[in-house]
Amino acid sequence: MKIAIIGTGNVGGALATAWSKAGHTIFLGVQDTTDFKGKELLKNAKTSVHTVQNAVREAELILLATPAPAAVEIALSLGDTSGKVIVDAMNIVMGRGPAGFTNTADAILANTNTRDVVKSFNTTGFNNMKNPVYGNMAIDMFMAGDSERGKKIVRQLALDAGFAECYDVGGNDKFQLMEQFAFFWINLAMMRGQGREIGFKLLKR
Repeated sequence: MKIAIIGTGNVGGALATAWSKAGHTIFLGVQDTTDFKGKELLKNAKTSVHTVQNAVREAELILLATPAPAAVEIALSLGDTSGKVIVDAMNIVMGRGPAGFTNTADAILANTNTRDVVKSFNTTGFNNMKNPVYGNMAIDMFMAGDSERGKKIVRQLALDAGFAECYDVGGNDKFQLMEQFAFFWINLAMMRGQGREIGFKLLKR
């Protein structure tokens, strides 16, 4: 799959590397193609750097992994997103987010021309995207959105990144729940002293 990654920091970089290893083609979308965070990602296979709009133009799917306050600005910078899936990996934390929105995915929907927006890869730390395996098992990923087409693709991308499963928690009305789940992980890891090396696994019997 051709994937544009907007936001080449910790989360975007971890997923760019994982998806490159899985055989996907990665287009890094940046403001300045000569000076950007994550230059080392160009060492990955099938990875190239472009302006944001050119990366989006080439891609079938777009991952947004930028700071939440910039969600509207980033969405507006994408250009024509018709027919493309957008994956929102951002979170509003401690009230820091796009003005007028309770979650970043709604901000993306309001400022792009695609309806295929899926919130995922936001509920755990970038370290778990680099390595989702704990002992002899991999942790799980989660996703939400009305787009069944988008969620089918996102589930496969989660498996390609090494997660055991990607569970569907509902439609667009669960965007905020996904961000609350992310803050739950942040709270345990950072505020309650558990550290970043923790992850969630859905067990069944």
